[in-house]
Amino acid sequence: MSGVSHKVVNFWLSLGPRFLPFADAASPDLPLSKLLRLSLFQVTVGMALVLLVGTLNRVMIVELEVPASLVGIMISLPLLFAPFRALIGFRSDMHQSALGWRRVPFMYRGTMIQFGGLAMMPFALLVLARMGEAGHSPVWIGYAGAGISFLLVGAGLHTVQTVGLALATDLAPVESQPKVVGLMYVMLLVGMMVSALGFGWFLADFTPGRLVQVLQAAAVATIVLNSISLWKQESRHQARKAPSASRAPSFAEAWASFTHGDRVVRRLVAIGLGTMAFSMEDVLLEPYGGQVLRLTVGDTTKLTAALAFGGLFGFWLASRVLSRGADPFRMASFGALVGVPAFGLVIGSAPVLSPWMFGLGTALIGFGAGLFGHGTLTATMNLAPKGQTGLALGAWGAVQASAAGVAIALGGVIRDSVAGLVSGTAFGAAAGYDVVYGIEIVLLLVTLVLMFPLIRRENRPARALSTEGTRREAAVAGET
Repeated sequence: MSGVSHKVVNFWLSLGPRFLPFADAASPDLPLSKLLRLSLFQVTVGMALVLLVGTLNRVMIVELEVPASLVGIMISLPLLFAPFRALIGFRSDMHQSALGWRRVPFMYRGTMIQFGGLAMMPFALLVLARMGEAGHSPVWIGYAGAGISFLLVGAGLHTVQTVGLALATDLAPVESQPKVVGLMYVMLLVGMMVSALGFGWFLADFTPGRLVQVLQAAAVATIVLNSISLWKQESRHQARKAPSASRAPSFAEAWASFTHGDRVVRRLVAIGLGTMAFSMEDVLLEPYGGQVLRLTVGDTTKLTAALAFGGLFGFWLASRVLSRGADPFRMASFGALVGVPAFGLVIGSAPVLSPWMFGLGTALIGFGAGLFGHGTLTATMNLAPKGQTGLALGAWGAVQASAAGVAIALGGVIRDSVAGLVSGTAFGAAAGYDVVYGIEIVLLLVTLVLMFPLIRRENRPARALSTEGTRREAAVAGET
């Protein structure tokens, strides 16, 4: 580390946990400088998410005049790979290679797939633009190219994020693992904010050429940042080079042991519904600002930064409260409760044409989603069986991402359907969007109902949850 970098790290460390809530996640074996470098993979994931659910959906709907339903389905394509996150995590738990690595090979593959999707995407979008100008190009060429590129980006980022989080958990001491994972997700939100502001600045004067430059830069940054993130992180072990003498459990067996427990299905359903409630508007917020409030491309892209800032504050607050032994499901329920007035503010911004009310509602949506995500993630980590960190994180991510994919697709379809029904009436352009936001409020209320028994049953300190996880680990070990 250079002298300047060493001074910067020491300065941040001197501020203490009061101003750096995740500073105590570092340890002698995993110093803060190494931990922050590892977290760079989350920056590339955040950058890709901003492009998928922020910048590109606004450009395709408003500038390229692609129907919102088609854009919603296309942007949800990356999430088709989400159900495989549990399998990816399980495979990385059991992987054996000649080099003695478990996580690095999966991270490398995911990085290359994500790079390929971003490299292909500019050409697919150019074909879409030319279709709009010439009118004689086969429609399926542009849609197929864009769909494949979106799918590749999704497959890559899901692989990188699942295995990267598992690697971070492997490197951290057991008592610091939840805080380390929390730091990883804070870095995801930081990456989203920085990327959203950068994309908004570069695309303030939108041209197709500038959009291509942004996507090409994002592809190169993915390779560079992920390479720096992985450098000398995972140690090589001789035991991973040769097959184990004992029979490795199958994915079905590992999944059965993971889901064994009280009310696991209720937890997963609550996580899925809550995620849908906070995701259905992802494809609609920026077009809503452009079509209803008449905001520019740069202004609507900055809304993604407001969403990420709210989420960052939510993760920071949840980390402080949960580190004192609070119930993680109570924290997640509070996040769902915050989302109800947040969507109310977004709906109310249209009649009064108030960008500030819209921005505040967007930030509160991010805040509620941050509390909800951190609470459910902490509960999942506390209940993860020994040796199944990748599977536990993959299962949590699979439920969240799959629910988000369904919600994004439904959001676009519902918006277009309602807009077609009320076309030419007094309801206006905001009607389709408002129906979607109203559905999200209902989903949040249903999530609160589902979580209520979990709060009452599991309103215990985090130490008690860890003890329960230890008992389950011992039971699983005894069965095997």
